[in-house]
Amino acid sequence: MTRYLDMVDGPEHVKKLTLPQLQELAGEIREELIAGLAKAGGHLGPNLGVVELTLALHKVFNSPKDKFVWDVSHQVYVHKILTGRKNRFRTMRQTDGLNGFALRTESEHDCYGAGHAGTALSAALGMAAARDKKGSNENVVCIFGDAALTNGISFEAMNNVAHTTKKFIGILNDNEWSIAKNVGAISAYLNKLITNPRYNKLARDFENFVKRLPKGELAARLAHKAGEGVKGALSMGMHQKQEVAIDADGRGGFGNPVLFEEMGMRYLGPIDGHNLPLLISTLEFAKTCDYPIVIHILTQKGKGFDAALKFPEKFHGLGPYDAKTGETPAAKPNAAPMYQDVMGQTLVKLCQRDNRLVGITAAMPTGTGMKHLEKAMPDRYFDVGIAEEHAVIFAAGMATMGFHPVVAIYSTFLQRAYDCIHHDVCLQDLPVIFCMDRAGLSANDGPTHHGLFDISYLRCLPNVIAMAPANEDELADMMFTASHQNHPTFIRYPRGNAEGTPLKEQPQLLEIGKAQVVQNFSSNGKKKAALFGLGPMNAIARKAAEQLANDGFDVAVINPRFTKPIDMGTHEFFGRAADVVVTIEDHVLMGGYGSSVLELFSEKNVTTPIVRIGWPDQFIEHASTQDELRKKYGLTVENIVAKVKAQFGDATAKVTNLIEVA
Repeated sequence: MTRYLDMVDGPEHVKKLTLPQLQELAGEIREELIAGLAKAGGHLGPNLGVVELTLALHKVFNSPKDKFVWDVSHQVYVHKILTGRKNRFRTMRQTDGLNGFALRTESEHDCYGAGHAGTALSAALGMAAARDKKGSNENVVCIFGDAALTNGISFEAMNNVAHTTKKFIGILNDNEWSIAKNVGAISAYLNKLITNPRYNKLARDFENFVKRLPKGELAARLAHKAGEGVKGALSMGMHQKQEVAIDADGRGGFGNPVLFEEMGMRYLGPIDGHNLPLLISTLEFAKTCDYPIVIHILTQKGKGFDAALKFPEKFHGLGPYDAKTGETPAAKPNAAPMYQDVMGQTLVKLCQRDNRLVGITAAMPTGTGMKHLEKAMPDRYFDVGIAEEHAVIFAAGMATMGFHPVVAIYSTFLQRAYDCIHHDVCLQDLPVIFCMDRAGLSANDGPTHHGLFDISYLRCLPNVIAMAPANEDELADMMFTASHQNHPTFIRYPRGNAEGTPLKEQPQLLEIGKAQVVQNFSSNGKKKAALFGLGPMNAIARKAAEQLANDGFDVAVINPRFTKPIDMGTHEFFGRAADVVVTIEDHVLMGGYGSSVLELFSEKNVTTPIVRIGWPDQFIEHASTQDELRKKYGLTVENIVAKVKAQFGDATAKVTNLIEVA
């Protein structure tokens, strides 16, 4: 049986389909999403929720001339399928496959790339302003989620829309979930709009427009319901496919969409985001507006897949699963715990002993491990939504009142709060603890999510204590140590499973700025190499040391532990004792840990050559696994061994050269 999906190779084909054919296509796309992501995983739930919206966008507008700007952009899988990438869909987030986010270098239909929330409104407004300056006539459509409205950048953009352009289309995709359940006043406000709507003039304009369309009278009659009937249609429409009513009678009360109207953006909705005819009619109307407009649509995250509807947080983004049941593979027996869970469980234990400690997350309770504190001690747990800047300054405020906040944010997301770290925490020298998960690669997510820059952006700031554990037991030690400091403290650790090192009953208090000598030189050895493996790279250093020892080298292995302050004495001692020093870090080489060792050797007049192993000065692509990327860029045991041998004149050493030896 021929599928409509087989006939669609670009947006022009979507336009040729009738409404019944588009509705059939929607079902086929959902089937492809569920089956196509089962092997490698991906952002299934968000994409199941925007199938009808994406079809309506391509039916009404003309991509790539018209611009679709997606907030976060993890919900662009359907857009990719409809824009010539259908045959590559099952390579999503895999090596040499499609990126899991919008990517400008991947297609002309991806007009703006993003992997962080809150950027779309500003970017779309910039495009609209550029269009107006050029005198062209592109439509700019910004699709943003309800969770994006907890991010300050979104409000900065909305504050500027009305006096920047007269033609701007915003689509508020309200599915009540971001990654975790939405929190705060904005979420409550949108819920008020849904359950207690008021009518405005814009809806009457829309009603008149709808009447001019085929079968428009029927849609208009359905859209004219009022009072409690509206509430019923809104609450039932998501599940019973009823027409969602458009409020058209007066203004006032909390239900009035003041948030948008007072910023000069005319509000329309809420409407059923899975009602394809209504979506198409609404977007056709939006094209005619000569004022900024926001269309509020209600969608179900995970629609069409029972498992995703039942567990929306799990199916926001996940690994392999059973396409029929939604079940995910069981954890491997005796597998090491995930770093995020070690962090969360350790925090619970520390909070039980220290009343000053509290936990803060920016809408990532599961991903950061904060769910453990939320469950065990909810009164010591704060979720501030997708608002990293607020999370950092909120923690700073608590710290001035005698508390010791623990802020758990992915390394890549903490970048957006850099000024807050600088101005509000470090400048005031406040005892805020930052647990930076996903420091290093987030392989299948790609460059928007790799945490490869935090050492560089932190080590230039005064008052900072920065650490990197080599295993999960050391992570617990560092959290315990951080809770005893009166300065800003940062702990970076990777995504995924830890090393399998048993945790001590009582964490150890570490000496600030003191490295650990894992293996020293032998007394009579020749060809001495000192390997400084930072954090999880210490395991690679130890393996490289074994191979070099088998080849007659005398090798010392050091666990630096601290990237600020670094252990000057230990680094200088091994720098003078060794014939070659190797620094190994899961971070960019530019300004990273190896750079700090170079600076120290320069200051101390240590002339021993340094080989730096780390990531090059470029944005690293996505791949199926981090091991594939490490092999490609030389962060491997084999390359370390080869580079050490090359320093001793071994011409057979096969070296991956990413940076010259210093």
